[in-house]
Amino acid sequence: MIHRQVLVFSLILAIGLLAAGGACQAAEPGPGAPNAEKLGWRLGCQAYSFNRFTFFEAVDKVHSLGLKYIEMYGGQPLNAEKPDVKTGPGMSAEDRALVKAKLAECGIKLVNFGVTGLSNDEAQCREVFDFAKDMGIETICSEPPKDAFDLIDKLCQEYDINVALHNHPKPSRYWNPDTVLEVCEGRSKYIGACADTGHWMRSGIEPLEAVKKLEGRIVTFHFKDLNEFGKRAHDVPWGTGKANVKAILEEVHRQGLEAVFSIEYEHNWENSLPEIAESVAYFDKVAAELADAK
Repeated sequence: MIHRQVLVFSLILAIGLLAAGGACQAAEPGPGAPNAEKLGWRLGCQAYSFNRFTFFEAVDKVHSLGLKYIEMYGGQPLNAEKPDVKTGPGMSAEDRALVKAKLAECGIKLVNFGVTGLSNDEAQCREVFDFAKDMGIETICSEPPKDAFDLIDKLCQEYDINVALHNHPKPSRYWNPDTVLEVCEGRSKYIGACADTGHWMRSGIEPLEAVKKLEGRIVTFHFKDLNEFGKRAHDVPWGTGKANVKAILEEVHRQGLEAVFSIEYEHNWENSLPEIAESVAYFDKVAAELADAK
């Protein structure tokens, strides 16, 4: 009798997920980045790359690229059936279950969440950390005030979750990698950098030099290549811009850093997938060269 009830419940859940757009809608996935995986590099997408779409559509797009990882940001509509439900800590248990089922269906892991607010308010911080723990998130990307780090570091160790400091362009709080290093000093291994290569370029900082400076403290990347340095720059397929992507990846490899690389492509919003696919192919090509050189 119990076995039959389980089967019936599973069938009802499956029907419900299909009705809510839970089944993976993407076509046959692309090649992904298998050579990068050999180096311990996990390439995925920041869902913000697809902020004109729902989170479920973003998951489908990541799956279509053959990638296995995604970073969620707060406030994206959940899916076509629930556009008023926004991703983030305010999601109900039912909606979180829909997200988990969607990710499982597409073979994608939710690794990061951000960029989100953290403060010196323990209740507010715990809401974010509780959400991250429930969803299996490894790293929260944020730009907290300096007076919040005693609390944040304590919670990182309690929850076994990283907090990575993100660098929006100048004059944001952590645009300069020196400021990130100052905050990280004396903190646990859970506190580090969310290295946004494109935003460094918008702040006039050479990404390669910043990566070198932050050695030992980079937790994750918002990876970009831009057409030029400066505030008006825009994303281009990796390897075709001014970031010197190959040299950055060579430096990451030299450091022995195994990290999540979230593609955050903020250009050609409605039809960015071909350019992102080109970036994935270039990333994996460089990873193959580095793996062969070992």
